[in-house]
Amino acid sequence: MGDSGDRAGPPPDSRDDDSGGHGNRDGGPGTVPDGRADDHARLASVVDAWAAAIVANDADRIGAFMADEWVIVSGSGITDRDAFLAFVASGDLTHSAMQAVTPPRIRVHGDTALVTVRITNTAHYGGRRFDADEWTTDVFVRRDGHWRCALSHITPAAPPQGS
Repeated sequence: MGDSGDRAGPPPDSRDDDSGGHGNRDGGPGTVPDGRADDHARLASVVDAWAAAIVANDADRIGAFMADEWVIVSGSGITDRDAFLAFVASGDLTHSAMQAVTPPRIRVHGDTALVTVRITNTAHYGGRRFDADEWTTDVFVRRDGHWRCALSHITPAAPPQGS
């Protein structure tokens, strides 16, 4: 696995630029290897397509982005893949909007990737509407050449100061 950045101080060649801590792509020091740049583009596309599947309320399409062991962790606890997809398939859980507020922060560590982004979404559960502004972190694993999400964690975003 690559550098996780879990040591004190910044990892070698770290930059705050979504390049996985590997700098620019112009061939100079800290250049992103071609595969790494491809991983970032592929993961950004996967995240967008997954959000579209969620708004389409298509349990099969949503499930195609998830690893079998996927769970979502939220303030109410842990929900596994089968339970989440059952809520969607039954129509008990629907989404009518999902929009990124920030660009995704993507970090690739070998066959594992972390994607963090702030999103707003509108969901309906049990006949009630929920409008959420939250930070999401998704842990993706690469298996058989495909990125699948193994874990999602959501945290409510802090309201703007002064509100």
